[in-house]
Amino acid sequence: MSLNDALSIAMSGLRANQAAMSLVSSNVANAETPGYIRKSTDQVAVNSGNGSSVRTVGVNRELDQYIQAQLRTETSGAGYASLRSSFLQQMQSLYGDPGSVGSLEYSFNALTTAVQALSTSADSQSARIGVLNAAQTLAQQLNSMTQGIQSLRSAAENGIKDSVTTANTLMKQIAKINNQLTANPQGGTSTDSNTAALLDQRDQYVTQLSQLMDIRVTTNGANQVTIFTGSGVQLVGNEAATLAFNAQGTVSAGTTWSADPSKSNLGSVVIEFPNGGSIDLTAAGAIKSGTIAAYTELRDKTLVEAQNQLDQFAASISSALSDKTTAGSVFPVPTVPPTALPAGTPTGFTLDVSQMKPGNVIHFTYTDTATNTQREISFMRVDDPSVLPLPNTATTDPNDTVIGLDFSSGFGSVLNQLNAALGGQATFSGTAGALTVVNNPAFSNVNAASVTVTQGPNDLSNGNPELALFTDSGTAYSGGISKSGSQMAGLAGRLTINNAIVADPSKLVVYSGSTAAGDTTRSALLLNQLNNASFTYSPATGTGSDTAPFKGTLSSYMRQFVGQQGAAADSAKQLADGQNVVLNTLDKKMADASGVNMDDEMAHLLSLQNAYSANARVMSTVNELYKTLMQAF
Repeated sequence: MSLNDALSIAMSGLRANQAAMSLVSSNVANAETPGYIRKSTDQVAVNSGNGSSVRTVGVNRELDQYIQAQLRTETSGAGYASLRSSFLQQMQSLYGDPGSVGSLEYSFNALTTAVQALSTSADSQSARIGVLNAAQTLAQQLNSMTQGIQSLRSAAENGIKDSVTTANTLMKQIAKINNQLTANPQGGTSTDSNTAALLDQRDQYVTQLSQLMDIRVTTNGANQVTIFTGSGVQLVGNEAATLAFNAQGTVSAGTTWSADPSKSNLGSVVIEFPNGGSIDLTAAGAIKSGTIAAYTELRDKTLVEAQNQLDQFAASISSALSDKTTAGSVFPVPTVPPTALPAGTPTGFTLDVSQMKPGNVIHFTYTDTATNTQREISFMRVDDPSVLPLPNTATTDPNDTVIGLDFSSGFGSVLNQLNAALGGQATFSGTAGALTVVNNPAFSNVNAASVTVTQGPNDLSNGNPELALFTDSGTAYSGGISKSGSQMAGLAGRLTINNAIVADPSKLVVYSGSTAAGDTTRSALLLNQLNNASFTYSPATGTGSDTAPFKGTLSSYMRQFVGQQGAAADSAKQLADGQNVVLNTLDKKMADASGVNMDDEMAHLLSLQNAYSANARVMSTVNELYKTLMQAF
């Protein structure tokens, strides 16, 4: 080996050592930098006629791509789970701990206790005031809970908006870096220092994007990435798509999202492609994880369901106290003494429907003689014909068929609608004050009939012990349906105490002009209804199902949905904690595989220093040899 060869080999070694030490310095300096990937030099041996030297051809990122892909998936899951847990914990605080002061259960029990006290001391002014105070507290509790739930929905709406803005910024940055990357002549993972830094930055953007939504990432030979949603919609290539979100300013119990833009009151996430065209990602369900998915689910499902629970409870407690159901009078009117009717004589019932309010129903049961099958039908008063026919959600009883009756065109029209609805199986006639339904013996046998009428806020001394203790912002709650929706929607936020009773608490006892002092008829009815009235609750509340809806008393229903909310909050927290454990484990694996270990870097630096010294000694020795040779000549 010539001295020139030895010198060349030593110099190549020094250059390689200098490059490696520079990377060690960079690794140490960026040990705590988020997203920084440990770097090393990519060296190749160069053979010459009398030996071999080393050449640095680029920089390697010590990246474990498999762990990185797992980390992004779990980042999406953790973002979804943590956000959902946070919201459910906040919602749980609205309900309060079961039995604790300020909880919904405590307020309801306080009302029941106050009415019980009134039923034993009906002439006590303090007992009457106690009922009003307890009722007021319960109404305010429901108002406050509604406000809290809608505030959370508003926060979710704004959260989607902010997430979309952040996602657009990240996607543009990723596309920009894609365009800065050129074909890599070295192939594989080798690149130069500046490009390696760009890749670190790009991967950090991708990881941040994965927290917002579930994504799938592919990489080409030039280290450029193409990003898709988990469902396959392309977000980023050499150009970035744009996410648009038409955020709404106000969110209330009446504002809901719909896949039909003409019916939706809330924003949708829409992707707009660089070359034209768009997809409604919310309607398509294309975002299934990450914070955007969590915000959307909370806004449109979880919190809506919670509001439905409160509204159903408010509606049930209002109806339990104010609705009066009266069975129909037998038709024909029995004679005294009773005489047998001629065979085949139509029989039925007579009902007074003159006091029906929108949402009140005429209910009857009949047996189909052809199949001997008993059927239930409810006719609901409707004053807005634009909502007809009524949706299936108009009833919570799977055995009951609800048909809407347009009362806006007079009672003659109502009779025509009733007769048309049954197609001759039964016949309706008479007036609003004496509506008669009779069977057609060839087709049916009418077994029972009744009408439910809601007592209005001022119907306090009409002889009926039922009363409207609670009102819908001062008007009667009767469950009506109009083009603006069901009266039940948002009722918990509008529930108030009847001002007429506040002005005259004696009406909690006095229900007619002849009510005796200390009469407990009304207070006993109120107590019985609060304790024993049973309702069938809509599956939209998350209790029961379409085929087997939950049925029970006010207290059992309240315990059901309060318990569900508590269980959901606990489950969400456990999921978030578990997801964070997985994420932290992957973070550690990623740090071990691709992060900077200070001990390893120091050991590597020491090794490089020794190699540098060795190469320097070779150069020094060669230099001395050259001097000796020169002196010899």
